[in-house]
Amino acid sequence: MTATTSDSTNAYSTPADDGASTASTASPAPVSPWPRRLACTLVVLVWPLIWVGGLVTTYDAGMSVPDWPGTYGYNLFLYPLSTWLLGPFDLFIEHGHRLLGAIVGFVAIGFLIAAWRGDQRRWVTVLAAGVLLAVIGQGVLGGMRVTMSARVLAMVHGCTGPLFFALCVVAACVTGRRWQRDRVLAAANHTQQGQITANPSTGLPADALRSPWMLWPTLLFGVAYLQILLGAQLRHALPTSSPSMFAHTAMTHVATGIFLWLLTWVAWSVMRGCGDLTLSRPAAALVCLVAVQLLLGMGTWIVNYGYPSILESLPGSASYRLASKNLLDAWIVTGHVATGSLILAVSTLLAVRLRRRRWVLTQLPH
Repeated sequence: MTATTSDSTNAYSTPADDGASTASTASPAPVSPWPRRLACTLVVLVWPLIWVGGLVTTYDAGMSVPDWPGTYGYNLFLYPLSTWLLGPFDLFIEHGHRLLGAIVGFVAIGFLIAAWRGDQRRWVTVLAAGVLLAVIGQGVLGGMRVTMSARVLAMVHGCTGPLFFALCVVAACVTGRRWQRDRVLAAANHTQQGQITANPSTGLPADALRSPWMLWPTLLFGVAYLQILLGAQLRHALPTSSPSMFAHTAMTHVATGIFLWLLTWVAWSVMRGCGDLTLSRPAAALVCLVAVQLLLGMGTWIVNYGYPSILESLPGSASYRLASKNLLDAWIVTGHVATGSLILAVSTLLAVRLRRRRWVLTQLPH
């Protein structure tokens, strides 16, 4: 695609456009706000969708509705409201999960239309199409899990949901105003002439992010998703799994979680030295989120399996008995699942912003 406006005025420049040497004097085409609005709406909706999906698994409600795509023979949107709201709780959350997923699908369709009509970057339209296909794929996986009563498909469905959440975060990033080249330079403490300034608090030059070692967000993303995969193995443990394999997976899950927390501290210490709040703030949020996740993980273990032997000496531990999950127990377990997806989403946000900033800085004269 040929650049038609300068980088300082074109909010939707692609990497190829950023490096273009020619610029037209014509006024830039009006930018539609709807791709950004709908992408953000997807992000806002998908996290509750993951949370409700986690409740479905926590309460073993995945098979409370035996048919799909309808609900007990009714059209999904025509199922009696009184039966849904006043019926059993497992039916309430399973049907609600389906309704929320359908809403996300409609928003994804709107996002594709808005990107096609309102964004000149064709690759954004391709991204929007990928978001829609991912929604459809998630819906099909969930339906197959019901019709085939396959626990493995439930595990796959739970592992691909966070990836879809991360894809929506990417869509929200690339359609936002922070994607503009001039805003990236301003956040990176660059002058209009492209000269690099140093962070007065650390003395670290702003072009330090050109270093190939600045790959912490990518590593964070990989470790965060590994945690989700390990957690899914524990949450959807198959009857054929041996006790030793389960124990090994649990120990690996805990060790990887501690490693992830240490990694977030390293990433935050590096990011805060670059003087860019758009990078340092998400890195600081990751430190807090992983700390909360570790606490929720401890609570989840106690809710599911009782106190570990190392904690048996604590007051009240001897009287704790496993029982059917109450509201607090369910929220602890489901919160652990949902926070894992949120960590993956923030890691994605950090990786996309860093990738954009590094690319913009490499285009400056040395």
